[in-house]
Amino acid sequence: MPPIRARSRLVTRLFAPLGLLLLAACAGIPVQEMSDARQAIQAAEEAGAAEHAPAALRNAKRLLTSAERKLQRQAYSSARADAREARQHAAEALRSSRRFEP
Repeated sequence: MPPIRARSRLVTRLFAPLGLLLLAACAGIPVQEMSDARQAIQAAEEAGAAEHAPAALRNAKRLLTSAERKLQRQAYSSARADAREARQHAAEALRSSRRFEP
């Protein structure tokens, strides 16, 4: 076997498991994203978002509920996207609410 081909196989054998490990990490349950979204919604609620930014808070809660349903169906990538978007809407609601603080 030529040396180049041997090196190529060696590299493949070494890095293929690493690639699979990275891929598995990306496809895993979005625990951190879900937690971040829940905390952001709670912070927005505590800052009075229900009164000052109801639409943004409603959207955040709707997206979190959607993410939870997708988790049940093991649609992790889609659940992760919804959770991230929920966090963004909650952050928007929080910013809006803070404008009204004394």
